[in-house]
Amino acid sequence: MPVKIPDNLPAAEILLAENIFVMSETRAAHQDIRPMKVLILNLMPNKIETETQLLRLLGNTPLQVDVDLLRIHDKESRHTSIDHMNTFYRDFEDVRHKNYDGLIITGAPLGQMDFEEVTYWDHIREIIDWSQRHVTSVLFLCWAAHAGLYHLYGVKRQLLETKRSGVYVHTRSCEHHPLLRGFDEEFFAPHSRYAEIPVAELHAHPGLQVLAESDEAGAYLVLSRNNRNLFVIGHPEYQKSTLSDEYHRDLAAGIEPQVPKNYFRDDDPAQAPVARWHGHGSLLVSNWLNYYVYQLTPYDLSDMSAITPWEGGTSS
Repeated sequence: MPVKIPDNLPAAEILLAENIFVMSETRAAHQDIRPMKVLILNLMPNKIETETQLLRLLGNTPLQVDVDLLRIHDKESRHTSIDHMNTFYRDFEDVRHKNYDGLIITGAPLGQMDFEEVTYWDHIREIIDWSQRHVTSVLFLCWAAHAGLYHLYGVKRQLLETKRSGVYVHTRSCEHHPLLRGFDEEFFAPHSRYAEIPVAELHAHPGLQVLAESDEAGAYLVLSRNNRNLFVIGHPEYQKSTLSDEYHRDLAAGIEPQVPKNYFRDDDPAQAPVARWHGHGSLLVSNWLNYYVYQLTPYDLSDMSAITPWEGGTSS
């Protein structure tokens, strides 16, 4: 939570440059507290597993977060009961008129298809366009990150010869940034995808900023210059067993997948996996909720024009 300090205190500028969360007395006096409203568009097949993973991260913050679950269509899922979907999920028409502090769009098992071949691509584009007018900040995960970069910024991905699966070392591309507050110089994150976008292309795009990347896995965190869209090209929400479950599922399907890198102990799938990313995954989502949702969003969600510009951190 923020430290409240007197207006114009000389230490304020130094603390903000170091990403120490401080708030002036004037701003604190005018700040009302209410729950954050976050919408989750869940595109993953196993809805309940993904819900649990994301809610685990959202719950690791002192902020109160109210969550709505959104589905892309009302067709029956092979992996989740229709009763669960009808009870807990909303259709887009139910939320179209609303505004939200945050939106999370999950990955999807569509990595080898062109976006235009996806049966609900037009609906995805509609929701992304809607989010730019009705949501303070959008967090795109994995496939959704590539989809959002393509639709909003015209950045095209490239299919890989083999699936990139494993846990990779990443470094910060920015020395200081609010989203990276508390991050180690090197940190781990899981990837599980069939495509990538060249890091150089993302660095060169005038509307985007690369915050973290990996020599092996490429770009990981990309933020829009207006601070409204965060693209996470990986899976910080994955639980310890998820990559193992995917690997053995693909084996059973006869796909002959490569063993996920840096994941099983000694890279031996007969041994237990090692979870190295949970701390940084929780920190990333907490920083996103704090700095790019809570600190930007208006108290009155009916007026999205009142979004407060971010005052701290650097963009280089």
